[in-house]
Amino acid sequence: MAPPPSLGEDREFLDGDCWDAVVEGSRFSVASIPKTSARYRHKMEKLHTTMLGRLDVLIYRISSSMKVRICDGVLVLDMLRCFSSGAGQHGVATATVCARFGLQCIIYMGAQDMERQELNVFRMQLLGAEVRPVHSGTATLKDATSEAIRDWVTNVESTHYILGSVAGPHPYPMMVREFHSVIGKETRKQALEKWGGKPDVLVACVGGGSNAIGLFHEFIDDKNVRLIGVEAAGFGLDSGKHAATLSKGEVGVLHGAMSYLLQDDDGQIIEPHSISAGLDYPGVGPEHSFLKDIGRAEYYSITDEEALEAFKRLSRLEGIIPALETSHALAYLEKLCPMLPDGTKVVLNCSGRGDKDVQTAIKQLKL
Repeated sequence: MAPPPSLGEDREFLDGDCWDAVVEGSRFSVASIPKTSARYRHKMEKLHTTMLGRLDVLIYRISSSMKVRICDGVLVLDMLRCFSSGAGQHGVATATVCARFGLQCIIYMGAQDMERQELNVFRMQLLGAEVRPVHSGTATLKDATSEAIRDWVTNVESTHYILGSVAGPHPYPMMVREFHSVIGKETRKQALEKWGGKPDVLVACVGGGSNAIGLFHEFIDDKNVRLIGVEAAGFGLDSGKHAATLSKGEVGVLHGAMSYLLQDDDGQIIEPHSISAGLDYPGVGPEHSFLKDIGRAEYYSITDEEALEAFKRLSRLEGIIPALETSHALAYLEKLCPMLPDGTKVVLNCSGRGDKDVQTAIKQLKL
């Protein structure tokens, strides 16, 4: 598989300080690359918008998805409608920005995901977004994305499609990667402050792969830093009910991108399964596929049951309720640590908080 495209001349535009552009009402500045989260939080507080904080206790986390949405918000001020699709967090961020700038916000979401993510659906509606349920297929992320793209290409004059993952048609994977790369940049900075050097191992969950590529991208050229992505094995890799695209998939095309996909011999998409709505996708970002092909990153998988146990364990040991997506990475970390030499420096990206998954956990965990 060919390497992902370079930003080339577009890099200067995308690396601009989007936050200053929002606050000052000007065009994107090209003076500097994005700054650290403390600066972002300060800017967001000035805008009176919703911003998730950061936990420095055990795991590094940043709400970089809000940054993507703010930048996109500037781009679409002249549009009538703003679209999003997904499992909820991306939709909340998009709805927040649209509310701030007076944009119409229509969010396509799988009907099954709407049941699993009731809290986020309510938050989106509270922010003024119209949430359209998608009942086709398995009524999950893949189907919501398909419906959003159909609407977008039908109404290109008045619509800007906002994609939250590193999947989909060019230049979306590249744009999202660049915005999310603040995760890796801050990880390098904080590792230098804390350890005096780079981390040895990076671990992140992978569905579409945005949080993982945001963490990995800064360290791709550091060959001595291991990059580990963790997929959803669902009921098991041999069960036929999983979302482990890089472990069991074949190369194909979905939503305008060539990548590894879960598909049958005729090239038809096999419906994925994961207890986590954010990992329940039959494809993966093309850059992850490239990293797999060249052997730069490693990809493993965790079952629903293992993720739930990690969800419960971190909550009880650290007082941090993680997202079910993050719980997959946590579960693999428990398997990984006994194999590492003493003193190994590991960073695990806690890609989300678990408020949105409490309803699912109540049904699954017998507490």
